[in-house]
This record gives sequence, C-alpha cells and structure tokens, in this order.
Amino acid sequence: CSNINAITFYVLFSRFYKSLPPITKAYGTICLMTTVASHLGLYRLENIALIHELVFSEFQVWRLLTNFFFLGNFSMNFGIRLLMIARYGVQLEQGPFQRRTADFLWMMIFGAISLLALSIVPILRGAFLGISLVFMLLYIWSREFPNAQVNIYGLVALKAFYLPWAMLALDVIFGSPLVPDLMGIIAGHLYYFLTVLHPLAGGRNIISTPRLVHKLVARARLEYPTNARVPQERTTGVAFTGRSYRLNSSTGRGFSLRRFWSS
Repeated sequence: CSNINAITFYVLFSRFYKSLPPITKAYGTICLMTTVASHLGLYRLENIALIHELVFSEFQVWRLLTNFFFLGNFSMNFGIRLLMIARYGVQLEQGPFQRRTADFLWMMIFGAISLLALSIVPILRGAFLGISLVFMLLYIWSREFPNAQVNIYGLVALKAFYLPWAMLALDVIFGSPLVPDLMGIIAGHLYYFLTVLHPLAGGRNIISTPRLVHKLVARARLEYPTNARVPQERTTGVAFTGRSYRLNSSTGRGFSLRRFWSS
C-alpha cells in the first residue's frame, strides 16, 4: 500500500511540476537545489555569496548571479520564500505575463540588476539577494492583483495591495532582517513604475524587453513562436493607486482575480 501511495504521489507531483511555467519553475528549482547542496556540504556558501571586493578586485563575476539562488538554510522562513515563488511567481507568469515569457524573464533580470545596484549602498549591502528578489515578485503581484482577498495564516484577511507591508511587518515581529524586504519593495516599485505607472501617465516604457531576451526565450523554446512580440496593453489604471490591470493583448480579455492565499 505504501508503494502505491508513493507512486501516486510521484505521478501527481510530476504532473504538477510539468504544469509550472518555465521561468518560475527554473528559478524555484535552482533555489531548492542550492539549499540542498549546501545542506549536504557540497560547496561553501562564501563561494557563491555577493562579496563586492572579490567581484571588483578578483573578477569573480559569477557571484553577481549565484547570490540570487540561496534563500537560506532549511527552515520555516525558507519554506515560506519557496512557497512565495510557487504561488506569486506562478500566478504572475500564468496571468499578467501569460504568453509573455520573455517579458517575465526580463522583469526578473531587471529586478536582479536593480538589487545589485542597491547593494552597493553600504547600509543595504548583503551577501545574498534571493530573498529580495522573491519579495519583488510579491510586490509586483500585489500591484497586478490589488483587490484580491488574501488570508495570512488564517488570522488576518486583507487586500493583496497591502500584503507586502503585512509580510514585512511579520518579518519584523519574527526577528528577520528588514533590509532584504525593503530592497525587494524598492526594486518591484521601480519596475512597476517604469513599465506601468509612467506609461499610464503619458510617458513611454523606457525598459521594454530587449530583443536579445526575446531571441533567448525563442531559442530555448520556452514559449510559442507568436508570443515573442505580444505588446503590453493597459485599458485602465490610476497612477499610484494599485488599481491598473494588464490585459492579454492576444485575446483582448481581462484576467479574473482569484482568492490566492489560504492557510
């Protein structure tokens, strides 16, 4: 019976894993494997940490990338961060960024670049920026689905627009560092302002997805061939209110809000 249950679980998990969108699946998997490898002692954390002196003086440029893949050792906080990727990253990639895999990948790249720039400031410097990148995903999700009702651990119900600040408050209560969350909020708002709020105010999107990213996604066959140039379209929105919505321009239909957080 136990063997049958194990096989059933494996089949269900395999189907679930295959159904995940490519970018979120890849990032979550790498983060999980990085922590597993660290737990098994296969590498030393200082070899992948963001140490600015080693990056600039010894040209250890891989640190600019590898530091985003470590979310901490196995713990409750690690599980929460991984769950945030699985929920909010998937919700974004399958919703507002549906058929726009290149745009989603560029959002992650832009967020990483923004966080690296912020980390130059001494007070914001940290060895690992993965938690900040995950918090950026949470912030952008909260702006894309501002009126979605979320429930935190079955204790507090609130609109998704306020979720990043609620999670930040919980981190403070539980003694987690405040800076990584704030950096994620800053990077997320910068991306959202430049790609949504500024264009809605009459400006133009000055950080549109580079052609190289479109070619990379197309070559890796991560999306349908016709999705490489799906334009971004907004039909409503008020700057800084968190009430604008991104539509799928290939269908012209809006995305419905779903109850997302449950404990």
